[in-house]
Amino acid sequence: MSQEQRPDELEGNEQPFVTHLIELRDRLIRAVFAIGICFIVLALYPGPSGLYDWLAAPLISALPKGATMIATNVISPFMVPIKITMLAAFMMALPVVLYQVWAFVAPGLYTHEKKLVLPLIVSSTLLFYIGVAFCYFFVFQKVFVFIQQFAPKSITAAPDIESYLGFVLNMFLAFGASFEVPVVVVILARMGIVSIEKLKEFRGYFIVVAFVIAAVVTPPDVVSQLALAIPMCILYELGIWAAQLTGKPEQADEASKDKAA
Repeated sequence: MSQEQRPDELEGNEQPFVTHLIELRDRLIRAVFAIGICFIVLALYPGPSGLYDWLAAPLISALPKGATMIATNVISPFMVPIKITMLAAFMMALPVVLYQVWAFVAPGLYTHEKKLVLPLIVSSTLLFYIGVAFCYFFVFQKVFVFIQQFAPKSITAAPDIESYLGFVLNMFLAFGASFEVPVVVVILARMGIVSIEKLKEFRGYFIVVAFVIAAVVTPPDVVSQLALAIPMCILYELGIWAAQLTGKPEQADEASKDKAA
């Protein structure tokens, strides 16, 4: 009995696993396809060189008249714009990528989890975009001018394009991730890990943490540090307000309903 039924039992356990693998493969293909379509569109217009010129515009405007950036590597003028195009394509296709992630994990979630996860995915995507846009349109415009004001007149500024790309990526990641503070606060409160009262009591400590993080991840200038720390403090308050609107954790209620059923 056991020997005859073992193959059937194994087959029944393997089938859902294989099905999940096939679905995961299809989701990954769709995500990669979306990124590829965005890459082709961006490669056609404005093109890799046009994207880099747009990305370097805040620094070029702050440099002395006639100053340009340099490439110290032979293939940098080709590879750096391609990397920027790939990054821009991923950011453009990010909603599709996150939707594929959501569609893959949604069947295994409870009803209250589905109601929470989808708004969090949408809000986290928008907040990341807002953080990157804030960094580009506000922080870069102030930081580069501030830095050039301290540059000695005997020095000709000629930044390397690869170094600038690394700097921009670090700043985009820092501001994009920092703007996710409300999402983290809502998750912590919603899961019952931290109460809203504790979050309010931690407000003073968070201000210190925000300035420490800003001092670590941003350049050593006052402008960029304040530009990161102050929005983090405001977003922390926004997260507490959003956590109050979403209500109390529902794990206990859901567990009691499942037990009763």
